[in-house]
Amino acid sequence: MKRLAFALTGAAALTLSACGGNNQDEVTNAEMNQPNADELNALSNQAAMDAANAEAAALGAQQNALEQENASLDNATNPKEADEQNVAGM
Repeated sequence: MKRLAFALTGAAALTLSACGGNNQDEVTNAEMNQPNADELNALSNQAAMDAANAEAAALGAQQNALEQENASLDNATNPKEADEQNVAGM
């Protein structure tokens, strides 16, 4: 059993050592596909502006809904007044 474990460990070490090459072409290709700092800054600024605009729109919609609700409440009759009028009519 020890010989089998030793053989498997040796085979794994040989296999992994073959993967440790330094392929500069792959590194260069990976670097070419990455955006530069100015592009990242522009993208982050645009995302921040989009988020701020979305938040402002949501707050505006919420404010409009509250104003409409308050306007509808102002036109409602007071239940106590309606009760008083019913009693007065008796």
